[in-house]
Amino acid sequence: MIGPVARAVRRCLCRTAVAGACAVLGPGVPGAALAAGQPAAADHAPSPRNANYSIDVQLDTEARRLHGRQVLTWRNTSIITTAELQLHLYYNAWKNSKSTWMRERRLRTGGRGLRERPASDWGWIDVQAVRLPGVGDAPAIDLTSRISHIAPDDGNPDDETVLVVPLPERIFPGDSVEIEIEWTSQIPRPFARTGVVGDYYFIAQWFPKVGVLEDSGWNCHQFHAATEFFADYGVYDVRITVPAGWVVGATGAEQSVVDNRDGTATHRYYQEDVHDFAWTTSPDFLERRERFEHPTLPAVEIRLLLQPEHAGQEARHFEATRHALRYYGEWFGAYPYDQITVVDPAWRSRTGGMEYPTLFTAGARWLAPAGVATPEEVIVHEAGHQFWYGVVGSNEFEHAWIDEGLTTFATARVMDAFFTEHYRSTWLLGRFVPWVLRDVPWSRAIDGNRMAGYRRNAHMDAPLRPTYRYWPATAGSISYNKTALWLHTLERYLGWPVLRRGMAGFYERWRFGHPAPDDFFDSLSAASNRDLDWFFDQVHGTARVFDYGVQALTSRRDAGRGFFGAGGEASFAEGSGEGGYETTVVVRRYDEGIFPVEVLTEFEDGHEEREVWDGAAEWTAYTYRRDARATRAFVDPDRVLLLDGNYTNNSRTLAPRATAAATRWSLRWLVWLQDLLLTYGFFI
Repeated sequence: MIGPVARAVRRCLCRTAVAGACAVLGPGVPGAALAAGQPAAADHAPSPRNANYSIDVQLDTEARRLHGRQVLTWRNTSIITTAELQLHLYYNAWKNSKSTWMRERRLRTGGRGLRERPASDWGWIDVQAVRLPGVGDAPAIDLTSRISHIAPDDGNPDDETVLVVPLPERIFPGDSVEIEIEWTSQIPRPFARTGVVGDYYFIAQWFPKVGVLEDSGWNCHQFHAATEFFADYGVYDVRITVPAGWVVGATGAEQSVVDNRDGTATHRYYQEDVHDFAWTTSPDFLERRERFEHPTLPAVEIRLLLQPEHAGQEARHFEATRHALRYYGEWFGAYPYDQITVVDPAWRSRTGGMEYPTLFTAGARWLAPAGVATPEEVIVHEAGHQFWYGVVGSNEFEHAWIDEGLTTFATARVMDAFFTEHYRSTWLLGRFVPWVLRDVPWSRAIDGNRMAGYRRNAHMDAPLRPTYRYWPATAGSISYNKTALWLHTLERYLGWPVLRRGMAGFYERWRFGHPAPDDFFDSLSAASNRDLDWFFDQVHGTARVFDYGVQALTSRRDAGRGFFGAGGEASFAEGSGEGGYETTVVVRRYDEGIFPVEVLTEFEDGHEEREVWDGAAEWTAYTYRRDARATRAFVDPDRVLLLDGNYTNNSRTLAPRATAAATRWSLRWLVWLQDLLLTYGFFI
């Protein structure tokens, strides 16, 4: 066993309004700068509301650009002072091939496709002005000449995804600052998550966004290819100007639409207690609305923006969203917002399957057979992110598994609960034509937890390592797959009621907070009333792999051959070949991971022997003397340890001699078939 994981220092986050904090605008207030130096808007707000935005943005469809002006009102909720603000400029990840995002992307793809990208495909964000607004007779203070780019993670001088804004005065704990920022963005053809394809725009991570000031300093990472985001909660009041007649979907609820009489319209969206804001627009969306209602959970308005070619799939989108809201709500806690928007992304836009507060993108296909869970599985996953990403604001740069892994685990459980007629499938012709394997049912453990993806990369990284430092090509295997598998293992080991109680306690305790890994571990240990550090130390603190197997199984007549008797009266006996059987089962730990497992031995007369092995030694043996011969032996027969990297060695069978030749030929045929499938699988 290894030593305990070093316990992270808990951060004490302000959960109530601080005296002197900035007020936020209510839905009835016209678009204007957020006012500073006034009482907090709500004494009992569910989130700290310390990063508030009032944004005006205009979409130029000819140039494919955004022109924006925003007022950021930020309050210091840490215990330290700061003389600067640090802002994310995510769009600069696609400014050129020397950004950190692009460099890391090349590690994963080898740079395929970059040479074919025309100039119009690339994107950037240019901050043109930063100033402190004037108060009373005091003039505004222009800070534009002071701003600069930094690369706190890797020192890359060509990366421009983090901007530093020096301030003329220090901001003490509890104090606030208001800054105005003007900027222009070139919208890319999507590299990932955001951009434009035809008349479909999906705009995410699009504005200068303040980092998180922790007690140890600024947490404002560069944009990395294998991670997502981290931000403080606040109130967003956003006015989006697009061509008149275009449909707009966004975080929050639409407050008004104003016809500007110049061929454009301004849509105002407002949302409290969120840590991000995304939006989409297109003249082609089909808009549909339905309502989620439940006897014990709050009602939610569901708005669906559907691509015209997917007309007829509305019911599947709504059903999957309802099931996500229902099961997540019943298991972990209620969805806290009044509305949710489901966006059906344009084909090949690379914006599908992504989550933002109160809004997410699905992933339908023109051909959607009833036996394939597309779009259902994507919808359940992204709707689930509203809980573990939207409400529990973990640091996805450093601990992506807290969101991605928990959501992957819960998604598989929801799909197992409601989508019963589900088969494995693959996609042909550029993921356009579905091929349904109707003889191979979908498996929660294998397909839902993505077991094959984990096994491929199990040794690559320990989750304890900050996610942005993972090997880019394997980060998903660790954050998504490994976490889902060890959570499912705990479900089988502790029981679902215990695990559910621990996850629900974590959700309730860290709503609108910034939890660390130990906070999750502590919640599960408390719910189970056990010290589970031995497990968390391995699955989180190391890249150890688990592999238990049956090394040997023998069951022979105990004939009693040899000398029997006392002293000189002992005589040699050949043995009659009759009598009982001596059965020996040798089980082995083939890899480093340690987990308690059961060992099951079955006998011809139907009798079973079960042993509990702590799994710590390299091997152990069990011997039985019975009248019946053993037929099979299993280690972990109920398959509790889903992290077992090689389940093919978990059992041995003593087959009758008459079938030995048939067994040999069957095994040869299976090896040939496996090789054939793997070979042809390369071309799919």
